[in-house]
Amino acid sequence: MTPAQLSRTVLRTVRRAAGDGALGELSPGALEALDGLPERITVGRPPRPGCGDYATNAALRLAAVTGRPARSVAEVLRERLAREAGIAEVAVAGPGFLNITVAGGARAELVEALAARDGEYALVERTDPARDVRGWAAATGGEPGPGLLEQREANPLFLVQYAHARARALLRGARALGFAPEAGAGGYAYDAPREAELLGALAEYERIAALGDTGRLARCLETVADGLLGIHASVLPVGEHKPLAAHRARLALAQAAGTVLAGGLSRLGVTAPVHL
Repeated sequence: MTPAQLSRTVLRTVRRAAGDGALGELSPGALEALDGLPERITVGRPPRPGCGDYATNAALRLAAVTGRPARSVAEVLRERLAREAGIAEVAVAGPGFLNITVAGGARAELVEALAARDGEYALVERTDPARDVRGWAAATGGEPGPGLLEQREANPLFLVQYAHARARALLRGARALGFAPEAGAGGYAYDAPREAELLGALAEYERIAALGDTGRLARCLETVADGLLGIHASVLPVGEHKPLAAHRARLALAQAAGTVLAGGLSRLGVTAPVHL
């Protein structure tokens, strides 16, 4: 389940709850205000790890329109959202936020959707250091100084390009071992903490890219790069071990991360290297 799909599910649930009387009788003014809700209801990453895959302010926004307590509205939406396909759990947090955990199959759908875009972006064998430094500095509002040429993880430009190159190396390594990426192989749920964190960052990419804020996009890519480097050691089998379903599933996650990194770097005018 992609963030866009979940957003549509949340909006559909809000409209149904308001339309079938679950929130009581609404005034004409409240019904009119419902038309403006879609632009103000957001679905994004929870503020803290371990609070589900996504969070939404739908109940708070609907409470402002209906005049009902936000927690009461949240309970109505929680019960309905929990019955939707692809959603495993919904919890009410704080004044009325909804924290949503998607089912393992829904996580696999997101990985598959992102990995399927592999090949859309131009890749290069090596970086173009001068161009890339200028592009990254322009995107982040920094100075194109020598620090952006240093090959160390403290250099965000190097971190993102290195992570992309690692994703490509993992795909090459898998081909050499005779296996290919397969999202959700064997029912793999992507519920390990580091995998869930990486998925959260990947899920945010399209929304952030659409904002046109290059600095924020660069930070998103740094988070994706950190996440990929946090799981890359578990993607390929070690030694004489044979590839398992888990390896195919993790490889698809690495491929999805590489695709997002390539797309983000392209938007910033920076090369996505195959080797580094």
